[in-house]
Amino acid sequence: MKTQTFASIADLRPYLIRAGMKARLVNGARATLAVIDIEPNGVAEEHHHENEQLGLIVSGELTLRIAGEERSLQPGDTYVVPGNVPHDAKAGPLGATVVDVFIPVRADWEKLPRAEPLSPDWPR
Repeated sequence: MKTQTFASIADLRPYLIRAGMKARLVNGARATLAVIDIEPNGVAEEHHHENEQLGLIVSGELTLRIAGEERSLQPGDTYVVPGNVPHDAKAGPLGATVVDVFIPVRADWEKLPRAEPLSPDWPR
């Protein structure tokens, strides 16, 4: 499951994690780095997972609710989702790209369908 040492995100086959959301993963032995492109107004319904999640908005806008607290986030904003805490998200009208780190590795995503490599939304 470990990713090669060096790669461009444009060369990584995206995982189709839910409707309107594609994730390019870099897996280490204990953590996953995910660059996630979210279509305009794309929604991740409330969910939770065992993984701690650290995130950074790199483009667009994302409204994120963590344990009932909601914030509108812009590029440069960060967030932390503790493991097993309910959260949901909605991208703004231009979509969003986020970089998330998951600890431990998101092994559950390995069984998701994948697209062929294609140009990422970020960087342009």
